[in-house]
Amino acid sequence: MDSTDQVSAIGRHAMQAITGEAMEGILATVGSHSPQLVNNLVTHAFGSVIADPALGYGARELATIAMLGAMGGCESQLRTHLGFALDCGLTPEEIVASAEHVSVYAGYPRALTMLRIAREVLKDRGEKLLVAQPFRLRDHATRVFDSGGDGPPMVLLHALGLDWRMWSHVIPLLTPHYRVIAFDLRGFGRATFAPQVRDLAHYAEDVADLLDRLELPQAHVAGLSLGGSIALELALRRPDLVEGLTVIAATAWSFPAFEERARAAETAGMEAQVVPSLARWFRASDLARNGWAVRYARNCVRRASISDWSAAWRTLAGISLDGRLGDIRTPIRIIAGESDQSTPPSLMEGLIPASRRDFAILPDAPHMLALTHPEELGRAILADPCSDT
Repeated sequence: MDSTDQVSAIGRHAMQAITGEAMEGILATVGSHSPQLVNNLVTHAFGSVIADPALGYGARELATIAMLGAMGGCESQLRTHLGFALDCGLTPEEIVASAEHVSVYAGYPRALTMLRIAREVLKDRGEKLLVAQPFRLRDHATRVFDSGGDGPPMVLLHALGLDWRMWSHVIPLLTPHYRVIAFDLRGFGRATFAPQVRDLAHYAEDVADLLDRLELPQAHVAGLSLGGSIALELALRRPDLVEGLTVIAATAWSFPAFEERARAAETAGMEAQVVPSLARWFRASDLARNGWAVRYARNCVRRASISDWSAAWRTLAGISLDGRLGDIRTPIRIIAGESDQSTPPSLMEGLIPASRRDFAILPDAPHMLALTHPEELGRAILADPCSDT
């Protein structure tokens, strides 16, 4: 194989990875008018530039849609590449964030056009875009996703270090049955740099405040990790507010590692917390794929405030629910991940007596099962409490 054929093979391989089954049609259409452009497209655009692993295919598509959106006059190409971006694993949230980024550097007309086309492509592809709105609690600003509707309300509480978007792929499974509400906990997401959390009860007070401001007398409350511990605290302090309780991959007990993680951030910074956090939260196969779930979690940890991160870990370090769990009278569903090294099923079995246990274990699921196993988690949350899961 000579060098020209080699470059052509490299280019076709890269083009196939991005365009999939559309490749041959694209080459045939362009080639019918300009064989030279086809050759340049394969050997230069894809064979020389896009095939270079310095940027992944998803990163290149993100750059492409941003440039096409900023340039304007390329709506047909933008529409095509938005589809390719989704095929490369980018999510609606990342695409909308790209349009928002374009507004800063290319102006609002270009960004609004890009957003309009993105909405059309997402609708055609059946992709769900969930949007949270700014919301004010008693002493800080946050943001709240509220699906609305007439169903019974369910409040979702996210894990430490993440934000409401952790539930993005679970929410569509719940909305046919519930009015689903998710928000950024104090210290995370848009609630970063709120007055610092004092203890678990402080988080529970925020949930009570949210329900009050939404004029909801009761809700089913589901929480994962830190969110699950908050849900337990709320059920103990304000049982009148909790119609049902789902606790996912959470603890009622303190461990020395919690204080160690607070100190690690204070001494080494947030970048140093990325690897140990992701290793606890995901399986090796998840990290190797580097899909949206891992990218999202990595970005959240990197951008977290050291003081908020440490305060949250110290909240868990001071947790004292063990002797009070028997006081919970609200129906409880416990969900654990089989491969969870942080809160394994053996730990979570101790949350409630066997006589009252509604306990589900998701096979092969790690700690952040809302991100890795959203469909299975959605079904487990909705399962009949009397069924054998």
